[in-house]
Amino acid sequence: MRLQRLRIEQVRQFRTPMALEELQPGINLIHGPNESGKSTLVRAIRAAFFERHRSKSVEDLRPWGDSAAAPTIELKFDHDGQQWQLTKSFLQRKRCDLVIDGRSFSGEDAEEKLAELLGFQLPKKGVSKAEHWGIPGLLWVEQGTGQDIEKAVEHAGDHLKSALNNLVGEVASSGGDDVIQAVEKQRAELLTATGKPRGEYQQLAAERDERQRDLAELATRIEQYRLHVDRLGLLSAEFDRANAERPWEDALRRMEQAREQFRQVESLQQQQLRAQDSLGQVRQNLDLLRQNQEQMQAQGTKLKQREAELQAARQRLAGEEARTPGLDKAVKDARADYEAATRVVEQARQQEIRTRLQQDVARLEDRYRTLRQNLDKASGFQQQLDQGRQQKQENRIDAEAVQRARTTRRQLDEETIRSQAIATRLSWQLEPGHTLQLNDSTLAGEGELRLLDEGQLTIPGVGRLGITPGGEDLASARRTLAHLEQTLSEHLRALGVAGVEEAEQRLARYQDGERQVRHTEDLLLSVAPHGLERLRRETGDTFTELQGCKAHLDGALETAGEQADHIPGLADAEHARKVAEQRVAEAEADRNRHETRVLTARQTCETANREWQQLSTELERSGNPQQLQEIAGTIAATQRREAELVKNLEEIESRIRQARPDLLQQDIQRYRQAAETQQAAQKNRERELRDIRVRLEAWGAEGLEEKFNESTAELEHLNRRYSELHRRAEALDLLLTILTDKRQALTRRLQAPLQKHLDHYLSVLFPEATLEVDEHLVPGRFRRGNDLGQMTELSFGAREQMGLISRLAYADLLKDAGRPTLIILDDTLVHSDTGRLDGMKRILFDAAQRHQILLFTCHPEKWQDLGVEPIDLETLKAQPLL
Repeated sequence: MRLQRLRIEQVRQFRTPMALEELQPGINLIHGPNESGKSTLVRAIRAAFFERHRSKSVEDLRPWGDSAAAPTIELKFDHDGQQWQLTKSFLQRKRCDLVIDGRSFSGEDAEEKLAELLGFQLPKKGVSKAEHWGIPGLLWVEQGTGQDIEKAVEHAGDHLKSALNNLVGEVASSGGDDVIQAVEKQRAELLTATGKPRGEYQQLAAERDERQRDLAELATRIEQYRLHVDRLGLLSAEFDRANAERPWEDALRRMEQAREQFRQVESLQQQQLRAQDSLGQVRQNLDLLRQNQEQMQAQGTKLKQREAELQAARQRLAGEEARTPGLDKAVKDARADYEAATRVVEQARQQEIRTRLQQDVARLEDRYRTLRQNLDKASGFQQQLDQGRQQKQENRIDAEAVQRARTTRRQLDEETIRSQAIATRLSWQLEPGHTLQLNDSTLAGEGELRLLDEGQLTIPGVGRLGITPGGEDLASARRTLAHLEQTLSEHLRALGVAGVEEAEQRLARYQDGERQVRHTEDLLLSVAPHGLERLRRETGDTFTELQGCKAHLDGALETAGEQADHIPGLADAEHARKVAEQRVAEAEADRNRHETRVLTARQTCETANREWQQLSTELERSGNPQQLQEIAGTIAATQRREAELVKNLEEIESRIRQARPDLLQQDIQRYRQAAETQQAAQKNRERELRDIRVRLEAWGAEGLEEKFNESTAELEHLNRRYSELHRRAEALDLLLTILTDKRQALTRRLQAPLQKHLDHYLSVLFPEATLEVDEHLVPGRFRRGNDLGQMTELSFGAREQMGLISRLAYADLLKDAGRPTLIILDDTLVHSDTGRLDGMKRILFDAAQRHQILLFTCHPEKWQDLGVEPIDLETLKAQPLL
């Protein structure tokens, strides 16, 4: 089967006709971006074959918002040397016409012919579903479903098996099925489908495991019983020996001895603290006596120092007072210079104000001229904008309504031409002087008319002939013409025009006015971005500001003096004033520092004089030599007391070091812990002895060894029965495997033609790999080297590749059986890596030698090396269909 031409109209986004012409027998690569209509073309092909033309469940074909649409699909293809042409319309104009080498079929007869040819079923009612699609559902891959093949094979299974039977003949194998079913039934009593025990076999295995666990537990408890008996004897001897020796009492006695020794050391430590306090007080008194002695010895020396300091202070005061007149004169001169510099700065500032006013006047004059020019231009643009808006308002019309009217008129023209082609043709050639009467018209001479409606032809002197054009198509054409004429009249009446040409002229004038308005608005915005009124106000404000600046400038010029040319710049004048101000500050600072030094010298002189007089008076009043002698005697007695205390303290410290108080504390802790540990150990022995005796009494009452012997006998019985069922299960499993292998060998004979095609394609992508099909012809087990698993366990991309390979193998099988094949791939292999994609291209190119393939993609760059010329949907949509 080779699809030659596809034409669609009023299908989803394709409101106007669009066609794929001259499709090639091999690969046809059709590309376009997302939402360009690729999936719509695939849906159109499916609808043409799968959907009944009278179905009401194909609303998805209707263009959005067009309730009057009649989606139409035309297909032209050849098969087995015959030319097939299918035309199918839905919704508003339900029709199905099929022409096979000149033989015409219509309606359901045409649809049944297509279903019989391609191997699918038509739904009894409603939309077509996957279970109806048969062979096309297997070979036509929708976007994102390439990896899902199991259901498609199931729906096409009968057709595939029929093709296999045509190739290898009928092979009956029901004779061995009864045996296999009987073996399976017996095996199912003992084993699950995965080979695990079930029923009595499973119960015996569970009981056997439980008995083994019980025996192991009993053996463990018997062993523990024996160990506890041994432990009881050893523990009893240890308990009796400890009770006799009582080692914890010796530890407690030694702990008390260590405590007594530590209390003696604590008494020595108290004596040490008291001796240290007494020594500290004696040394403190000794330090105070020595300080008093030193102070009294230093008072004579200090009086001489005070007299020398007094003479030096008087000399410094006299020197500072001599510098005062010179510093006062420097401050006065610096202030005079600063006042002169300040006057110059004021004159320079007035000069700068005049200069700035002149610059502002020049700037405002330039701005006023610019604003005045923009205002003149804006006024002209505003006038043009008003004219454009008036033209737009006078010719306002709905562009979409005009388009609908234009489309309706084109449909009316096309339907008129079609109706003329199928109308009843009446031609005449009369002798001169003879006429005929057709309804209310007179016919003379020669001519021709095409009749769509009934008419009456009157032959003078002969009679009347009734003319009734026949055929369902003609009646439909009359109804369609009437409907289109009424629709066109309604469109024109809604637009308020006499004809489509007038509507198009109004639309052109409206669009011209709209363009003029947009252009003028842009021009007006360029000269008056904030509006014409804002521009007028800004122009007036600028003029007012200009007049004010001129008035200020005139006033400044009148007040300018004749010496304006000799005034320095403002920056130079301010710099000179700053220098003068700095000299004033420095002079004043020097004078202030000098005044501070004078006051300081005077204060120092007065302080030195007062201290000298005070110290001299104190020395005269006190008897200094007698006090020095008394202090010396007190210091000697205090030193002897200090020596006695030091000797006593050293003896106490020696006795404390010899006693080692830190070791005594450790001994106390060690003996206490030893006593506690030994007492706790004896209590633990007593508790453990009690627990062991209770546990041994309980185990002795249970009869552990008798239970062990009974359980051993039961386990031997279970093992014998389990071994019997185990051998039977293994035998049945082996027998079923042998029978199944024989049955699979017979099945492989049926599958051999399909397996041959699968191996042919698979070897290109995976050398040495195999993909097996089950008895229902569904791809299942995949083997590659040491890897073995189901096809459904592969990655998404690998499953997609295996799905396409399987579909191509099915197509080869169908072609060998003489069945038609057409392969449609919508955005397939998008999950393949570069290496795998190259292999799949080789496979597709090989399959294209035997089948026609329509490959739709939004990634044409990935298929550049496929060896075919691509078809660009966007280019086709832009070209008018003749």
